[in-house]
Amino acid sequence: MTDSPESDTPPAADAPGDGVRIGFDLGGTKMYACAFDADYKLLGKDRRKTKGHLGSEAGVDRMIATIQDCLDDAGVTAQQVIGIGVGAPGVTDLDKGVLLNTANLGWKDVPLTKLLGEAFDCPVTLCNDVDAGVYGEWKFGAGKEKRCVLGVFPGTGIGGGLVYEGAIFRGAKMSCMEIGHMPVDPLGPRSGLGQRGTLEAVASKLTIAGQAALAAYRGQAPHLMKNTGTDLTDIRSGALSESAEKDPAVRRILLDAAEIIGTTIGGVVNLLAPDVVVLGGGLVEAMPKLLVPAVKKAALAAVMPAFRGAFDVVPAELGDEAAVMGAAAWQQRQADSGKG
Repeated sequence: MTDSPESDTPPAADAPGDGVRIGFDLGGTKMYACAFDADYKLLGKDRRKTKGHLGSEAGVDRMIATIQDCLDDAGVTAQQVIGIGVGAPGVTDLDKGVLLNTANLGWKDVPLTKLLGEAFDCPVTLCNDVDAGVYGEWKFGAGKEKRCVLGVFPGTGIGGGLVYEGAIFRGAKMSCMEIGHMPVDPLGPRSGLGQRGTLEAVASKLTIAGQAALAAYRGQAPHLMKNTGTDLTDIRSGALSESAEKDPAVRRILLDAAEIIGTTIGGVVNLLAPDVVVLGGGLVEAMPKLLVPAVKKAALAAVMPAFRGAFDVVPAELGDEAAVMGAAAWQQRQADSGKG
């Protein structure tokens, strides 16, 4: 049994002769697994709450169970899996396949590729979750085959990723592009890692929800108070979107966050000159008409004049499938090159 009901579940299908590849998105609040054939046709899927507070050992057990339920949904066996690609939040040791740390789960030094490889007896490739999402958008979606694609995904934190000339941009050993941990306010609140005034400390969905709850408590957001209340676990993207239509204070909170995100993106554009900036995550999906133009306006104001006509800011196209498709496709690329 999973923690959330199935929806739009595809019928069980015979596994293709060349096997099944799994894409896995480990998020701060949920985990999601999809099984794909060689043409990235969806064969089956499963998701459940991450429950990161239970610790990494329980979390890995939940990952294994989610993958197994995904295979059951696809009507295939573990023996037919030829590879698993995992996108995980936080900094990853890409060569060893270890999740080093994550601000929003509290897990440290988790050897994910080893543990999942032993469970399913197949190659496993680990990458950062936003890197996986951006790679998915580069290969299949909003940034398809552009030379340089920057992705920014506001969520529980704010993740960043970059695909440059068809490859995920990375450090010598570790993932990088941690845009959410860029300092933007030296006197701002501390992040989950204890750093003061980082982008995600001042503009993530979690921070926005906290500010919206405070506005509701003060009587400045009556629609939010009436329909959702002040419990942070209930103030999700959909609730914020509805409140933004009725509560000017919440709309202002969202636009302020978008301005900070856009200004930070402008600084990254000055460094890397991407062709396109892809904005993803549930917050953007819930209100693209509000957030995407606001982020773009702030980014254009922050870049050097020469870059203003050289890039675009667009919403992601793949939704929840971006990270799972990207993780699976990256695993295939690494396997084809002998690296995974």
